[in-house]
Amino acid sequence: MTVVFDLELTAWPGSAQRDWSAPGEHPEIIQIGAIRLDAELREVTAIDLVVRPRLNPVLSDYIKDLTGLTRERIDGEGVDLEAALKRLAELAGGSRALLSNGRDEDWILRNVALVGIANPLAAMRFLDLGPHFRRAAARETHVVSSTLPTLFGFSSPGRTHDGLADARAVAEALRRTLPRGGLSALLGS
Repeated sequence: MTVVFDLELTAWPGSAQRDWSAPGEHPEIIQIGAIRLDAELREVTAIDLVVRPRLNPVLSDYIKDLTGLTRERIDGEGVDLEAALKRLAELAGGSRALLSNGRDEDWILRNVALVGIANPLAAMRFLDLGPHFRRAAARETHVVSSTLPTLFGFSSPGRTHDGLADARAVAEALRRTLPRGGLSALLGS
């Protein structure tokens, strides 16, 4: 078993290019989408967690338009970051690794430090699939999750910049780019 996950973060126009360096810009996790895959890379279960940001509780219009997340959804479904990470750890329990398209582990580390909580995923192994997708697509730069369906010839599993839909896109791209049994080689085991 393995888990593919994707994060959405608070953002403003240009914040990613500035690495969230403007005053008050904190890249807080606001959504975690994750799917647990069996040995054949088939989806076994999924979680879609909306996270209440602590430092920037009011979402920018930019991030609302990008992700489709609303204040109402955060108020109604949102959980604290610590609870969300514990749910992800529960889903990942017994998994070989947590896989993401990019270094999402760094965002988790940055967030637990930002709000001063313990990291329930500290013992987990993380793997950035970015290098694999760059090789598979013959690209030199990072392959953004929203482009995976077009690059690898499948229908988008949902709205781009939605944590769960993006996790499903990453999983489908993985299925299409790995030979049978190739996950073990990718994981180095």
